Amino acid sequence: MQKRRLSGRRPLLLAVGAGVTAAALAAGMTSAFAATVFSDDFTDGDTSGWSKSGGTWTVDGSGVLNQSNAGSELARQFAGQTSWTNYSVQARVRPTSFGSSSALVGLAARSTSSTKMYRLALLGSGRAELQAVNGSSVTAIGSAALGIGTGTWYTVRIETSGSTIRGFVNGTQIASGSNSLAGAGRIGLVTAYASGGFDDVAVDSSGGGTPTTPPPTTTPPPTTPPPTTTPPPAGWPTPTSSQKVDATIAVSGTFDGGLKRYYGIGDGGQGESQDPMFELAVGATLRNVIIGAPAGDGVHCEGNCTLINVWWEDVGEDAATFRGGTTYTVDGGGARSASDKVFQHNGSGTVHIKNFRVENAGKLYRACGNCSTSYQRHVVIDNVIVRNTDAIAGINTNWGDTARFSRITIVGDPDRETSICVKYKGVPKGSEPTEIGEGADGVNCLYSPSDITYQ
Repeated sequence: MQKRRLSGRRPLLLAVGAGVTAAALAAGMTSAFAATVFSDDFTDGDTSGWSKSGGTWTVDGSGVLNQSNAGSELARQFAGQTSWTNYSVQARVRPTSFGSSSALVGLAARSTSSTKMYRLALLGSGRAELQAVNGSSVTAIGSAALGIGTGTWYTVRIETSGSTIRGFVNGTQIASGSNSLAGAGRIGLVTAYASGGFDDVAVDSSGGGTPTTPPPTTTPPPTTPPPTTTPPPAGWPTPTSSQKVDATIAVSGTFDGGLKRYYGIGDGGQGESQDPMFELAVGATLRNVIIGAPAGDGVHCEGNCTLINVWWEDVGEDAATFRGGTTYTVDGGGARSASDKVFQHNGSGTVHIKNFRVENAGKLYRACGNCSTSYQRHVVIDNVIVRNTDAIAGINTNWGDTARFSRITIVGDPDRETSICVKYKGVPKGSEPTEIGEGADGVNCLYSPSDITYQ
């Protein structure tokens, strides 16, 4: 049995065959249920399903699993089955300190014991190295100088297929080789004389074979329902009054508009570089505001910010742009008439969109595909109603972006033309990103059929 965690939900235990048959998996079926046999984003705040060996492990308030004891010789968390054979395992990894050039923060695959595994190590020397580890004997399969540093997220992946082992960092292969150290084993998160954070762990059976696991001897327990939250609003609010705005309103702390309509900046079109209606300082909260037309470039978040019950009656350039922080939250409210996109994510970190409705839009969310800095970006979309919208999210898979979806309701789309997750190849500033695919893949676009409801 494997544990799958879906964002915003308590753990769900299921067998490989849950939702599809084991035979279909063995045949290489590529649906989300077939591909992703284990995932954990730690949003429930615990490490249920993992077994610890050394170190000091805690899950912080942003849903990141941290190992904080930089003096620990080996700190590990293991999950999965020792019988897993051919699979890929991916995680976001952030080194926070290195005790020496040989100290490491990394990911493990085919671990048969606490000291025998394949390991993709991010080293204090700045290199990434794919290793075969057998006790104190460490054999380098291959490595690359990547300028690894502290405080930066890296998407690391190990692929195992027969005796072939491959290692990837941020989507680029850094090592590949043949090694017979271990033919099967669990996954692991590891540090040695270093501290670091881990998030968005996923084990994928597509492309690398199927993790072989014994059939369950008992029926898996039912899915625990998601926590009760405020439902998306059923309609659009009536403004309590209206106020014309001639210059950007700067917000620090909390601004509560009492559902007043604010309008008057820009021309209502898609022209770039319009001024925002509101500019939120780091840590600011904007709540109970209706943004009318023209609205310029909506809301700018200069750092971490929270938007609660904010409504955009007619999106101009963008509804909101997330620029300089690591965590941004949109809770409640809605947006309509966005010919391009609603939320633009230019900075790093994660955007959380929940209890929201979107109508007549190009995309609800877009991770910037050609900004001056190519960050790895993430979005978590939960409990959202979608109507007359081309796509819910667009991300850049070559930079390791992820989009997670749960409780999505699509209204008035009998032909199911709305794209859930569109994948792009991000490019340098001045060029245009290219679309390279769409749909759930268990690595970047994370959802299952049960997460999407059509009405």
